[in-house]
Amino acid sequence: GQGIVGETVSQNTAQIVRDVSKHKNFSSVVDEATGFVTRSIMCVPLTVRGQCIGALELINKRTSDSLFAESDMSLATVAAAAAALSIHNARMAQALVEQERVRRELELARQIQLSLLPPAAPASFPIHGFNIPAREVSGDFFDYREVMDDRIYFSLADVSGKGMNAALLMAKTTSLLRCLAKTIEDPADLLAKVNAEICETAAMGMFVTIVAGFVSSKTGLVELSNAGHQPPLYWKEGTKYVEIPATAPPIGIMDDIRFETTRIDLNDGSLYIFTDGVTESVAPDGCELGVDGLCKIIDALAGLDSGQRLEAIVTEIGNQKRKVHDDLTLLLIEKKTNVYTDDA
Repeated sequence: GQGIVGETVSQNTAQIVRDVSKHKNFSSVVDEATGFVTRSIMCVPLTVRGQCIGALELINKRTSDSLFAESDMSLATVAAAAAALSIHNARMAQALVEQERVRRELELARQIQLSLLPPAAPASFPIHGFNIPAREVSGDFFDYREVMDDRIYFSLADVSGKGMNAALLMAKTTSLLRCLAKTIEDPADLLAKVNAEICETAAMGMFVTIVAGFVSSKTGLVELSNAGHQPPLYWKEGTKYVEIPATAPPIGIMDDIRFETTRIDLNDGSLYIFTDGVTESVAPDGCELGVDGLCKIIDALAGLDSGQRLEAIVTEIGNQKRKVHDDLTLLLIEKKTNVYTDDA
């Protein structure tokens, strides 16, 4: 921004200064530091697509008077145009290399995330889940696995924000849940332990809304704790949908939160747990799906088996050409009359 170069760049205009001693913007800093004597300067901006990215400066032409001519300006302008284009292309090439590196890292991160999700369950298993990320990596996650006796642990959560930060917090949270669920039987105690760990390291105001708990594959009793998450829906044929509201704020905000456990007897009903990416999907007319819209889709697909029904719900949202701006994740829990085995 200083001297004749600064003036050339700021004004994006070429200039010849025949006597720098008479130019008000000439900076003598270099001359004073080196002992060099600048007499005349020719300066041409490096311009690409109307944007000046620098300048080409020539000092003291090798003639008796050291003065530049207009013909020199024409030659310098051609040279500056070629240089500017070369610099621009080199920067673009560098940016493309960086973009490819980031793309590969995001692809690897997504593969790691997929490895954290449980494998697709057989039809006889009481729980089925589905996740579609809005971006390369997801801030949502779900999990389920047998932990003790006939009890199956499950969780579904949504990390605030998007991108790599949310994905990293997701990975930590799901790993903590999976480990602690092996020895902690009460969902409220489970979330309290995880919350204490997350509060120690959570940064930038990030938090996690979550529903976590256990279901008995024999009795169909569900025990869960809801920390700031979208209320799950309990559905039974011939009855109204019942929402299971949150009883505590999200985890990662305060380390002294008191969590509560809610108990639900599934009987012949179904429990749907989902993230707001589902209900906030937007139709072409601008209307969000909402809980009522999701209930209508569930009613229309009630005759399908649980695993097929969950996939059909996601497909139906896509068939309605809805725009999904957030990760889309669902979990479905039902009591199965047939006994589940590992090799079923």
